[in-house]
Amino acid sequence: MNLREKIDSRIFHTVGAAADALGREAYVVGGYVRDLIIGRKSKDVDFVTVGSGIELAEAVGARLGRGTHLVVYRSYGTAQLKRGDMELEFVGARRESYHRDSRNPVVEDGTLDDDLARRDFTINAMAISVNAGTYGEVVDKYDGLGDIKRRIIRTPLDPDITFSDDPLRMMRAIRFATQLQFEIHPVTFAAIKRNASRIEIITAERIKDELFKIMAAPRPSIGWRLLLESGLLSIILPELARMKGIDVVDGRGHKDNFNHTMIVLDSVAAASDKVLLRWAALFHDIGKPVTKHYDPARGWTFHNHNFVGAKMVKNIFRRMKFPLGSDLAYVSKLVELHMRPIALVEDEVTDSAVRRLANYAEEDLADLMILARADITSRDEARKARYLANFDLVEEKFRTTHEKDVERNRKNPVDGLEIMELFGLPQSPEVGYFAKNLKQAVKDCEIEDTREAAFTYLLKLAAEKGLKPLFDPFERERQHLAQSAADDKKEEE
Repeated sequence: MNLREKIDSRIFHTVGAAADALGREAYVVGGYVRDLIIGRKSKDVDFVTVGSGIELAEAVGARLGRGTHLVVYRSYGTAQLKRGDMELEFVGARRESYHRDSRNPVVEDGTLDDDLARRDFTINAMAISVNAGTYGEVVDKYDGLGDIKRRIIRTPLDPDITFSDDPLRMMRAIRFATQLQFEIHPVTFAAIKRNASRIEIITAERIKDELFKIMAAPRPSIGWRLLLESGLLSIILPELARMKGIDVVDGRGHKDNFNHTMIVLDSVAAASDKVLLRWAALFHDIGKPVTKHYDPARGWTFHNHNFVGAKMVKNIFRRMKFPLGSDLAYVSKLVELHMRPIALVEDEVTDSAVRRLANYAEEDLADLMILARADITSRDEARKARYLANFDLVEEKFRTTHEKDVERNRKNPVDGLEIMELFGLPQSPEVGYFAKNLKQAVKDCEIEDTREAAFTYLLKLAAEKGLKPLFDPFERERQHLAQSAADDKKEEE
């Protein structure tokens, strides 16, 4: 197979010309070749040369000229060229050997065959020549092209050795299967199961990177189901693995919370590209195994699983080296609140209830509603339709109450000057206390947005502080209204 037309650009011709001038073989390798064949876009290109990768990178940089930035990593024998939005990585062909107690290989110079043999999967073990005489020719010793057509993830060599040498490759196999929606070859998957415990030598940071890539895929559940089936999940995230299964007592069971979570996760992924929202979907019921209880009168209960789950999320994020700060706060908040919209539609949807939820969720309200909608996975289609229709009503309530709040927040029914006059107060923090509490009471729908209700509320606050009004505000209000009516009548005459 020749891919000359697919790499017919200045960058590749320049690398080939520089390699020819040095008397070297040079190839595009790895993920860029795979993506080129599949039709995925990629801006990161890896080149292998039989010889010094740094020397080739320096020669290419000189040829490309201005606008090219070279970074050399001599201790690793690699170099990187950045030009525009492309990143070019250069390395010399090498072979690797491993010790069982470490994933750091002993690296030596090697041939192209050595270099391709050390790669993780056949679909990543292809190379395209950029030398003038063989430009565009594909080197495919392990039938990566065939595996792409068959949509299979398979190791080039013995999978037990591949995964024992570098256990992160087990995570990568599942990640590629999720991203590309390929199948993992049965022999390869069996080796993952046998070697799952080896993942314990991999740092949490590197595992985290693979998990976040799984979560960014169109259907993240593919990866999580494979992690569970392989045995990796019980090591990496045992809290999630414990959600699998159904307990039955007195002939009464509950739904499989892991399967339910996978449905919710894919539903959220279809509605939003926000990866943190997908994490909230994954963890929304994480507290259920901990809070699960059987009551003969009520059946299975999961009391306060949302609050327990929110605390568990914090522990998981710290252990797994996930982003903390605002990212952690966002996910734990959505886990804690995920039941609130459902509880809301089961009760009367009042302005105050809607407003309380909006105040809790704040700027994450829209994401909370995406999660709440996805959480309705009932097989009873009529029940499901009813809940979703109620959510439509709730979201309309959010809109209308927000409009009311905007109107309410424009000004208090009774302003600061009137408060000062009513209680004989000078301009002071005490006046601010009355005004602030009145505004909040109106916003929270504790009182109506009327002057009569406002005066009643202010008199109550004043009584609590031992402060008496200088006059009857209701009587003055009646006098004011009577005078206004008289003035209007006089104008009409």
